This record gives sequence, C-alpha cells and structure tokens, in this order.
Amino acid sequence: MAWVILVLSGLLEAVWATALSASKGFRKKRPTVLFVVALLASMAGLAYAMRVIPTGTAYAVWIGIGAVLTTVIAIVRREERLTVARGILLIVLVGSVIGLKAVG
Repeated sequence: MAWVILVLSGLLEAVWATALSASKGFRKKRPTVLFVVALLASMAGLAYAMRVIPTGTAYAVWIGIGAVLTTVIAIVRREERLTVARGILLIVLVGSVIGLKAVG
C-alpha cells in the first residue's frame, strides 16, 4: 500500500510543479490553489510512504516520478522540446526508479 501511495504522491508532485508554473508567481488564483492542494497531498503521501519505505528510496522514487511526468507534461503542452538526448535520459530515469523499487 505504501508503494501505491508513493506513486500517487509522485504524480501529485507533477501536478503541483505544473500548477506552480501556471500560477505565474502566484498571480493566478486557480493554479495557485491547485498548487497548494496538490503540494500538501503530495507531501502527506510521501510522509506516509516513508513510514515503511526507506527515506532515500522513497524520496528518489517520488522525485523521479514527479520529474519525468512534469517533463512529459511540458513536452505535450509544447513548452519544452523532446530531443533524442532528453528522451534517452528520461528512459534512464524511469529505469532507475523501477530499479530502486526492485531492490528496495
């Protein structure tokens, strides 16, 4: 169960990071509210997961999921470009997260 919560928290990390960007320095209300709600839920889920999963592993998995998904969202929204190097590095990052789960 802790792993499911951790993955969901990683997904919420991408939500809050994207909302933070969309808030334009907290000047837009909806993205700012979404940022705060997603941030709190993401942190709460990470804290819960860390009761069972070692801190380093939990944090690496959480940040990895959030970083990959945030980048994918930016690419889909055409805010960033997908290059061959970026694609390979994202695949390596996903592989690393899976590897941490496998050995953790």
